[in-house]
Amino acid sequence: MRGESRELAAVDTLFAEILAAGESVPRAREVLARCADETVLAATLRRAMPIAFLEAVASVSPWSERPRLLALVVLNPKAPRPLAQRLVSSLYWHDLAEVAATPRVPAAVRSRAEGLLKDGLADMRLGDRVTLARLATPPLLPPLLADADKHVVEAALINPRLREEDLTTALRRDDVRTTLVEAAAASTRWAPSYAVKLAIVLQPRTPLPLVLERITSLVPRDLRRLALDPSLRPLIQAAARKVIEEAAEPS
Repeated sequence: MRGESRELAAVDTLFAEILAAGESVPRAREVLARCADETVLAATLRRAMPIAFLEAVASVSPWSERPRLLALVVLNPKAPRPLAQRLVSSLYWHDLAEVAATPRVPAAVRSRAEGLLKDGLADMRLGDRVTLARLATPPLLPPLLADADKHVVEAALINPRLREEDLTTALRRDDVRTTLVEAAAASTRWAPSYAVKLAIVLQPRTPLPLVLERITSLVPRDLRRLALDPSLRPLIQAAARKVIEEAAEPS
């Protein structure tokens, strides 16, 4: 507790000096030059502050070489868009994900962060892709749902930002992997969804047992669609007709 109190006092002191320096660039640099504790500086950067100090952190070594500090500059409520745009390409992937998910960050900066994450997916380690899939923003979810590794796909399926329409769009793709189809079919979150069931049934790459398991849960309109669709496998058409005929039989 004493250590936390000392750190908080140091943060308050530094913050007061930053506010006193205002938008004076020389004074902001003087304040930064007296700062020797990265932890205190990082905690202080979470507070709204003059742009001059943010610019100083972004341009004065060694702080300008610390990606986490640069991320805090980008995330700062007072960070101007040009400064954030300039710094975003220097961030680590987890900081890019935070930037992309923070509503107060300008839309152009968030979009840039998402673009950098997309471009870097192929080089990310499996564990990092799994972690990203759990917290990614909607524009990042399509490539994560298309990942070859089932752990990444399963993580994307539990992402609270994943919308039903985005999942069904992914399931309808001509190049969809069976990894996604099987994971969606097994998902406690998505398996009950009628739209997901229908997308799984209509997907030509879906393993036949998964299709047949879901046909009986379809409404008559969609069953007739399946029965008359020549592009579907004959066994699926026959199964749809059988369900229709059984439903028409008097009880």
